[in-house]
Amino acid sequence: MLNFFAIVIIIFIGILLLVFKKRSFRKLINKGKLHSDKLKKNRKNNNKFLSNKKSYLYNHEAKKYSLFYKNSQRNKMFSLFQGNTEDKLKALKIAEELSDKSTLSILRQGLRDMSPDVVKLSALLIRKFK
Repeated sequence: MLNFFAIVIIIFIGILLLVFKKRSFRKLINKGKLHSDKLKKNRKNNNKFLSNKKSYLYNHEAKKYSLFYKNSQRNKMFSLFQGNTEDKLKALKIAEELSDKSTLSILRQGLRDMSPDVVKLSALLIRKFK
């Protein structure tokens, strides 16, 4: 009777070890396949000579700015748009830099402006959102 319980406990402990130590158990089994690990490491090292997508900016990718910077630039843009034509052009340059949907209200106001330069730049910028 004692022998039976000892065997059941040993089997139970073995199953628990297999379940909880599955990763380390797989590593022990896969030690014979070291060549595949070496190939994976070499593949990673060879990729450093390939062109990296992060090394240059694509036209369709938006620039990533911090939330604080975006809010400060947006406030500056709204205050500049209340001034003369030069200030409005500066505000539209900020809108071009941010290029997100929060600038659409300024661009729509720029389309109704009296200055042809402001209208032209607003039309160019609003075209990017279509």
